[in-house]
Amino acid sequence: MKQGIHPNYRLVIFNDVSSGFRLLTRSTIQTKDTATWEDGKQYPSYNVEISSASHPFFTGKQVVVDTAGRIEKFRRRYGLEDDSQK
Repeated sequence: MKQGIHPNYRLVIFNDVSSGFRLLTRSTIQTKDTATWEDGKQYPSYNVEISSASHPFFTGKQVVVDTAGRIEKFRRRYGLEDDSQK
């Protein structure tokens, strides 16, 4: 392999913010955050909103993950009522 042209391939912790699931795997993703894994070592850390632990296809449950208020913003923009309040 040529030196200096490939990204840094290393162990990274992926944190599912909606379910609390954590996964240690190899990745080339660039991140500034670090976290401690179960072995006591520090690894780069990256937060994801959906993983296999929270995705409806894998869990069999439909869960609305709305971290940025997207549904309310859509309803305000188009003047729609909230179905849960009927």
